[in-house]
Amino acid sequence: MRPCLGLLLLVVLGISMPVWAANPRLLARLQALDGAVEEAIRNQEIPGAVVVVGHQGEIIWRRAYGYRALRPRLLPMTPDTVFDIASLTKPVATATALMVLVDAGKVDLEAPVSRYLPEFAQGGKGLITVRHLLVHGSGLRDTPASDFKNGPAQAFEHLYRQRVGRVGQFHYTDTNYLILGQLVARVAGMPLERLVRDRVFRPLGMDDTGYGSPPSLRVAPTSPTGGTAVHDPKARLLGGVAGNAGVYSTADDLAHFCQMLLDRGQTKGHLFLSPQTVERMLTPYIFPDGKRRALGWDIDTPYATAPRGTFPLGSFGHTGYTGTSLWIDPGSQSFVILLSNRVHLSNGGNVKPLRQRVATIVADALYARNQPVLTGLDTLVEQGFAPLAGRHLGLITNRTGVSRTGARNIDLLRAAPEVTLVALFSPEHGLGAEQDTKLGDSYDLLTHLPIYSLYGTRDRPSLSTLQGIDTLVYDIQDIGTRFYTYLTTLGYMLETCARYHLTCVVLDRPNPLTGTRIEGILPDPEKLGFTAYYPLPVRYGMTAGELASFFNHERKLGADLRVIPMAGWRRDLWYDQTGLGWVNPSPNIRNLTEALLYPGIGTLEATNLSVGRGTATPFEVVGAPWIDGPRLSSQLNALSLSGVHFSPVTFTPSASTYRGQVCQGVHLEISDREHFEPIRTGIEIALQLRSYPQWEGAKFDRLLRNARFQEDFKAAASAQVLLAKYSMELEAFKIRRQNYLLYP
Repeated sequence: MRPCLGLLLLVVLGISMPVWAANPRLLARLQALDGAVEEAIRNQEIPGAVVVVGHQGEIIWRRAYGYRALRPRLLPMTPDTVFDIASLTKPVATATALMVLVDAGKVDLEAPVSRYLPEFAQGGKGLITVRHLLVHGSGLRDTPASDFKNGPAQAFEHLYRQRVGRVGQFHYTDTNYLILGQLVARVAGMPLERLVRDRVFRPLGMDDTGYGSPPSLRVAPTSPTGGTAVHDPKARLLGGVAGNAGVYSTADDLAHFCQMLLDRGQTKGHLFLSPQTVERMLTPYIFPDGKRRALGWDIDTPYATAPRGTFPLGSFGHTGYTGTSLWIDPGSQSFVILLSNRVHLSNGGNVKPLRQRVATIVADALYARNQPVLTGLDTLVEQGFAPLAGRHLGLITNRTGVSRTGARNIDLLRAAPEVTLVALFSPEHGLGAEQDTKLGDSYDLLTHLPIYSLYGTRDRPSLSTLQGIDTLVYDIQDIGTRFYTYLTTLGYMLETCARYHLTCVVLDRPNPLTGTRIEGILPDPEKLGFTAYYPLPVRYGMTAGELASFFNHERKLGADLRVIPMAGWRRDLWYDQTGLGWVNPSPNIRNLTEALLYPGIGTLEATNLSVGRGTATPFEVVGAPWIDGPRLSSQLNALSLSGVHFSPVTFTPSASTYRGQVCQGVHLEISDREHFEPIRTGIEIALQLRSYPQWEGAKFDRLLRNARFQEDFKAAASAQVLLAKYSMELEAFKIRRQNYLLYP
């Protein structure tokens, strides 16, 4: 008699693997997984499941629920249950085996498939590359299982005869991986089953993983009647061994695999794949319609709807038809594995709602949504400084490098176990973020550590300042504006680490202006400098950690980069929504309002205007002795710019431009920061100033660093029309930027 799944009791087995217990709040938030899986069992969506969550190198959740078998007799689910992982075979076995061959120099990803399988060239398929198969961009279509009933030879003859479709368009099909299975076996000179066993599973310690249903009572049935044969019909007709399906595995074995990828190819102290090959495997391939795949992995397609909407871009994973899935998130150094055998139910089951719920619970827990934001420094403290154990550090920082409690990063690292802080490096404005001049070297009064200035005789660490240092740590609060020079200091640090083979660690902090808004003009590549390290728009919508990855990859620096991410930060958060205290990042950015105005008003400072330096409200006022304040404010208000109001103002700066002189101009009051556009506002002010013969408008493009801009500016009727001329460059940046985002 068939048991009623609605009456099945939740079965939670003991946890035998080590569990990370350093953050009880995280574990408490994961408790919601129990209720989610219970509900799926009651709703007869699955008979049972195993859920494993890894975080920061440890298993923090490992539980089994419900039953693995309902027929011919009830058997409880256990954490070590063996599952037919279906299409997880594609990335875990086939793609990984191929990358082993790539790592060995035996396969070229850009080579035509016909180089390795000459018979594949039939039907005009000579232009299809190995990469096309890996990302499902070959244009090939599925073939019916009936083509496989007469054995492998005839099956692949049908596949090779298939005519080429639209190469470069995304279309998910088993055909790609059936052919890849043949390719890797041909190149390796051994059967696919043996290749993945000897070159993938055994080196990774995946002892319960392999092709074919193992003779074990731990195997979860793959059919309603209780059979355990491979579920995929094509793989079954090929004897259970195929590039698209056929592998059986456990959650524990898959956890080893996930951790290897997070560790950039390392496993148990040995190098399984080179970090460069892992990076190639996980670099997104962007299709013309915006869909994203990596080599074997899903990133952003309709097949990844559940995790795609919860984990940030940069994460990746895959699903399997039988009810299996895994998702890996480098941003939080985490993974989640959900294994079920929903195909054991007579109605076929439905694991999709549970996938969505599990992804949401885990992502919310890891990123502490609706919880106070923890900076990279705070998460490092929570981890007991483990990522820096045994390292000798040089710390690039200033007064913004403090924890939530206000403790200096210098003092925290100085007292951290197994960490040696050797020297400090300060960017523009010095360690105290309060100087406006070039600075020399000095010493920290509290720790007596040397402070090497990066804004004086040097702009990056020199070899002599790096003695005894194997790791540079960057921990500075930025303000989300391209010409704020801390970004260049970050870029120079990456170059230094690459040159001298040092590890680079970035302790991430929020973008105060949110991570969603992107505005402004990109500088020309030939006009880069200290206020433009890379062609970024003025307001780029990224954090320091994201930018570090962007710089490292886009400039091909090759630095050994590690980002310690924040917890709880979302891209839509303004700094005053993070729960973090404001610390002035420089002498004249004293609050969030001034940071928001800076991308626009800062561009005007390149001309002969006072922007309020030497007043109580820097960047909130703009003026000069020769400006008619009431007239200018009236002209600007007539434009009805979103989120800002202008008032006439008279002020006398005590420093900088027009020091001691009475200036007239405008005071900017932001009324709606969500719709305020600082760069457009700055340009509109400049357009009005064209009527003043005293204004040195030819200098307006000094910080923008774009050769076209000055001529376009002379002829522009409005900022909106002017900015529209640069929209294509801005959209291209937005697409490239997506590959490096760490947060939802």
